[in-house]
Amino acid sequence: MTVTAVNLLTPHSALLSEAYPGYLTAANYWLLSDVGFMRRALALAQQGASQEEVPVGAVLVCDNKIIGEGFNQPITTSDPTAHAEVVALRYACQTLQNYRLPPNTTLYVTLEPCTMCLGALIHARLARLVFATFEPRAGMVGSQLNLTEMDFYNHKMQAYSGLLQQQSQTQLRSFFRARRGKKKPQKQSD
Repeated sequence: MTVTAVNLLTPHSALLSEAYPGYLTAANYWLLSDVGFMRRALALAQQGASQEEVPVGAVLVCDNKIIGEGFNQPITTSDPTAHAEVVALRYACQTLQNYRLPPNTTLYVTLEPCTMCLGALIHARLARLVFATFEPRAGMVGSQLNLTEMDFYNHKMQAYSGLLQQQSQTQLRSFFRARRGKKKPQKQSD
């Protein structure tokens, strides 16, 4: 997988500052950035869905540049750890030649991370997590537990949810609806 550094704000910043003087406050700047990177994560999730993987995409960003990205691949790679977050994290850490992420790194992911993924992100010292929708069965940032607030970890990260939630939920529902429609017919008993 080839990852190139992308700065999604540069073209938008000039246009918005001309059209709406004073619009690019710090909060709006981050929102524009967050939406752009989450859209990239949704596109990656769709790439995974096209390979019959659960559509989850993840983008790791440092200083508004993508340093790692991935989509779910446990089925195609026969690797149960190949969740989108871990794939993105592996790529970033290999690129950076460091198992720890820079202090201002954000992960954008389309689904709330599970225990394994969140543990890896904590060990890599992720600063900020932005996810689109909750995972009620196995989510570890509020659905089942909130591991980001556990006192026994020596690292804390900021976590935000709900960004492009509707789009992520629609993508997941469509995938599982199609998957249920493709189920093999059960064998008839004699």
